[in-house]
Amino acid sequence: MMDNSHQHEREETTKNMEKDITRHDMENHESISEHEGYAGHESHGEHDGHVEHEGHAGHESHGEHNGDGEHEGHGEHVDHTGHEEMFRRKFWISLLISIPVLIFSPTISNFLGYNLPDFPGIRWITPVFSVIVFFYGGLPFIKMAVPEIKNRKPGMMTLISLAIIVAFVYSLAALFMPTSTTFFWELVTLIDIMLLGHWIEMRSIRQASGALQELAKLLPDTAERIDDAGNRETVPVSDLSSGDLLLVRPGASIPADGEVEEGTSDVNEAMITGESRPVKKSPNDKVIAGTINGSGSLRVRVTATGDETALAGIMRMVNEAQKSKSNTQILADKAAGWLFYIALGSAVITAIAWIIAVGFDVAVVARVATVLVIACPHALGLAVPLVVAITTAMGAQNGILVRDRLALEESREIDIIVFDKTGTLTEGKFGVVGIQTIDGISDEDALALTAAIEGDSEHTIARGIRKSADEKKLNLPEVSDFKALEGRGVRASFQNNTVYVGGPRLLEMLDIELPKKISEFEEEANKKGQSVVYLVQEGPEGPHVTAAFSLADVIRANSKEVVERLHEMKIEVAMLTGDSEAVAKSVAEELGIDTYYAEVLPENKDRKVIELQEKGLKVAMVGDGVNDAPALTRADVGIAIGSGTDVAIESAGIILVKDNPMDVVKIFDLSKASYRKMVQNLWWAAGYNIFAIPLAAGVLAPFGFLLSPAVGALLMSMSTVIVAINAQLLRRHELPE
Repeated sequence: MMDNSHQHEREETTKNMEKDITRHDMENHESISEHEGYAGHESHGEHDGHVEHEGHAGHESHGEHNGDGEHEGHGEHVDHTGHEEMFRRKFWISLLISIPVLIFSPTISNFLGYNLPDFPGIRWITPVFSVIVFFYGGLPFIKMAVPEIKNRKPGMMTLISLAIIVAFVYSLAALFMPTSTTFFWELVTLIDIMLLGHWIEMRSIRQASGALQELAKLLPDTAERIDDAGNRETVPVSDLSSGDLLLVRPGASIPADGEVEEGTSDVNEAMITGESRPVKKSPNDKVIAGTINGSGSLRVRVTATGDETALAGIMRMVNEAQKSKSNTQILADKAAGWLFYIALGSAVITAIAWIIAVGFDVAVVARVATVLVIACPHALGLAVPLVVAITTAMGAQNGILVRDRLALEESREIDIIVFDKTGTLTEGKFGVVGIQTIDGISDEDALALTAAIEGDSEHTIARGIRKSADEKKLNLPEVSDFKALEGRGVRASFQNNTVYVGGPRLLEMLDIELPKKISEFEEEANKKGQSVVYLVQEGPEGPHVTAAFSLADVIRANSKEVVERLHEMKIEVAMLTGDSEAVAKSVAEELGIDTYYAEVLPENKDRKVIELQEKGLKVAMVGDGVNDAPALTRADVGIAIGSGTDVAIESAGIILVKDNPMDVVKIFDLSKASYRKMVQNLWWAAGYNIFAIPLAAGVLAPFGFLLSPAVGALLMSMSTVIVAINAQLLRRHELPE
């Protein structure tokens, strides 16, 4: 019960932080600037009561009502799953209700050549069901158009609303004008296809918003506090205050920022600082909340808790980076904005021209209504969502998970890509990168013996040595009498001789001087920031070094090729790392990286991205750790390595699920192919308007040709089919291997 209450308390703390952020956003924005389904990013705003943005807002958990009167509660962040379900439900129900409209439409029956039955009230079936579809499926689009109109940025929602309102109002009026043709079947099919387009889009861009929760999970629920009398008590982390003394056991998460008062241990700070090697902690050294204690026990005096910790600072930066995202509109919305003005202009010109030609007549109203209705092609609503859906599927098949459509769209314009080193270009694990032996012992024998001696050790260096031996498939010799030498290394017996493995402190203890060959090897390794351990064997003249091993974070096998391919694409490559200058320089030189930044803390990683953006560069960031989260979110395109921490994945727009940096190259290629297909589809969709609007307006009327609503609807359907087929052709595009 205590664990559950602590978990609940931690979740409540995270929720409160998010609510504060949301409230701040709502105070700084008058209304939603764009329809979430087309902006592709989180928009925050407040409504004036009657304008409810159909499940698209950054409200707190009070929820809101959608067009069909159902309550759609949302949390502090946008929930694309709710949008997807809402559009899916509305599409199927609207489609079902549309069937009677189509069956009993005179236009459809004449076109297909079947006779409608004659019974009382048959003429009311089409209008009654059309009214239901309009209010259930169409009204949400009208509500979503209100923010566009308020911001004077008409887009897709405004264009759709214009078409369905005109079709609805005119068709109702035409019921009482015997010579007029209604647009009911055009009305319901337009609503159905737009709902389908939104459903496809929401499904393809569905994403979670759990970066803050993932960061919060790094903190333990409880801490072990020591009082003045030396008594220990387990307390919730929220009860800690500055000055408290804590016991941090081996393998436990450190619950608060503080200073070590007693004990020594290696602490894994990779998730916060990016430092690949565990950091030695002794009395007076600082420790950071959320980092993982090693094998030693520590007593830590708390210096900062809650919002004052380094981890909380990272959480704030993630939020700031998320809020700084630009409100870029996608191509379809921009095209819809232009078409809205073109439709209005064409309608006005049509009305004036026909009034001058024939005087005010019902035919003039019909002609203007036709122009406005066919100005909104079905194809435009599907032009982008279909490509997005296919692109998302292709990406997943190639190890690329697209969480944010805009991230993929913007990838084609990237000028510089910034890689985090640890866990991205490297494996984030120690391995043997160099061996130097003397006295005739082979590299393989030296490594096998050292791995056998380190067989019982859980130290990071020991695991790296064993891993390297496993990769070489070496047979390990038998050793006995294993004993750990605190702070110095390990000792064992091999073939009745004493053998040791350890670092410089082992040499001090045994009073050994390094042979020249080994000394030169050590000097070269130190220049590269690599750790060196020694194999020492007892001999007739005492213990002496027979082999030395340099260990470092192992570079991924294909990292060099990735850099080369990016250079071929005219993309500059940079590297950020919390490691030392020597380590960063060594990796950068080996991989051919253009620029590197060493010893960079989390806030500086974020700042480096900003500095590059201020130079006018489009920046992509590739990382896998918590310390990368602010930079991943701040970058124009954030790309997370799939094996990375959950928070890095939550903060990125694109995830490499196969843990393969080479997929970064595929991202840029897929982005360009997807963009080309979107542009082609938009031209097909807009081409319909370029052709149909003048005909609907009556430019060929002097020659005896007028585009009827039925023919206009047929052309509309043809453009939709062409767009759908063209989108499918994207599947034939082959991504680079």
